[in-house]
Amino acid sequence: MDGLWLAALSGLIAGAALLVGAAVAWFIDIPQMVVAGIMALGAGVLISTLAFELVEEAAEAGGLLPVVIGFFAGAILYIAADRLVSRPRKQPSPPPPPAVAPANIAVRRGARLAGGTGVAIAVGGLIDGIPESIVMGLSVLQGGISIPIVAAIAISNVPEGLGSTAALKRGGSSGRGVALLWGGIALVTVVAAVVGYAALQAAPVSVIAVITTVAAGALLAMICNTMIPEAFAEQRALTGLWATIGFLCAFLLHELAG
Repeated sequence: MDGLWLAALSGLIAGAALLVGAAVAWFIDIPQMVVAGIMALGAGVLISTLAFELVEEAAEAGGLLPVVIGFFAGAILYIAADRLVSRPRKQPSPPPPPAVAPANIAVRRGARLAGGTGVAIAVGGLIDGIPESIVMGLSVLQGGISIPIVAAIAISNVPEGLGSTAALKRGGSSGRGVALLWGGIALVTVVAAVVGYAALQAAPVSVIAVITTVAAGALLAMICNTMIPEAFAEQRALTGLWATIGFLCAFLLHELAG
C-alpha cells in the first residue's frame, strides 16, 4: 500500500507542475518574449530528460530493439495526433447570423479550446505524460520515488503547461476549457503512475523499455515541431542559449543525484 501511495505522489507532483505552469500563464499577463524563453529553457530540460532518464536507461535495461521501436512509435503517435487536432475542418457556409448581443458572441467564442500551438503542446503533454508516469510508478518498485526522474519531469512540465496555456489564452479559449484540459491530463498522470506500479511489476524489461521510449519519442517530436519553433519566433538567436541552459541544468541534476 505504501508503494501505491508513493507512485500516486510521484504522478501528482508531475501533474501539479503542469497545473502550476497553466495557472501562471492564465492569471499573469506574461510577455510573449518571456514565455518563449521559458519554452526554450523547457525544451533543453526535456531533451536532457529524454536522453538520460528515458532512452539511456531503457537501452541499458531492455536492449536496443525495444528502444528503437518505442522511440519511433512515440514520434509517429505524436505527429499523427498533432495532425489530427490541427487540421482545418471544412464546414458548410453558415446562414446569416441573427442579431446577438456582443457579450453573447464573446461567450460563445470562448466556450471551446482554440489556438493550434497550445493544443499541440497539450497533446504532447498527454502522449508523453502517460508513459512518463508509468515509468515513475515503476521506479517506486526499485526503492521509492526516483528524485532525478520526478524532478526532471516536473521541471519540464512547468514550461509545457505555461506555453500551451499562453497559446490557448491568445487563441480565445475559455478558462473552464483550459482548466478541464490540464486538470484531466494531471489526473491521467496520477492514474498512470499507479498503474505503472500496480500492473507492470512483472512486465518484461523489453515491454518497459518500449513504454519508456514511447514517451521519449513523443517528447522529441513535440519539442522539434512545437516548442522550439514557437520559442524561436520570439527569441531568435537566444533560443539556443536558453535551451542549452535548460539541458545543462537537467544534466547536472541527473549527475548529482545519480
